[in-house]
Amino acid sequence: MPEAVSYVVCAVLIGSGATAVMDIWAVVRKRLLGVPSLDYALVGRWFFYLGRGRFRHHPIAASPPVKGERLIGWIAHYLTGILFAGVLLALWGLGWVFQPSLGPALIVGIGSVVAPFFLMQPGMGAGIAASRTPRPAAARLQSLVTHGVFGLGLYGAGWVAKWVLIASTSVLFNPAVAAPIAP
Repeated sequence: MPEAVSYVVCAVLIGSGATAVMDIWAVVRKRLLGVPSLDYALVGRWFFYLGRGRFRHHPIAASPPVKGERLIGWIAHYLTGILFAGVLLALWGLGWVFQPSLGPALIVGIGSVVAPFFLMQPGMGAGIAASRTPRPAAARLQSLVTHGVFGLGLYGAGWVAKWVLIASTSVLFNPAVAAPIAP
């Protein structure tokens, strides 16, 4: 498999897996702690208007809804996870997939909180690092924990990607495995 294709495949596997772990955490957090999940329809609305040149809303919930905003939000959510997995691979190389380590995954995972703190939250009307929310410190802590969980998801999905690559490589390059069984 060409190296560029390997990067893309690994970024998709790792980013999707880590984002799914973050989503599972959101469900657990809501059930155990009563903390509501992010409304991805609002995320989709923000991305929709971003494409129309409008970055800032006061707040996003007051902006008119758009058709398909929930789907747009979920797609943007997973593409963002894939993008951050790509950052991990760009910084630590494809070799990280063959020897996943927790440190780089947590650095990228926790570091990814920069996106909501300085882009999404201000753009959606919540202020920098949720400064305009009723409980900014609690919102910041929830964001940090969630992005830490995303980092753990990057690490776990890295191990899954490793075994997928090993399995696909052995099938592609091992004639005994790839060859059909003779009658």
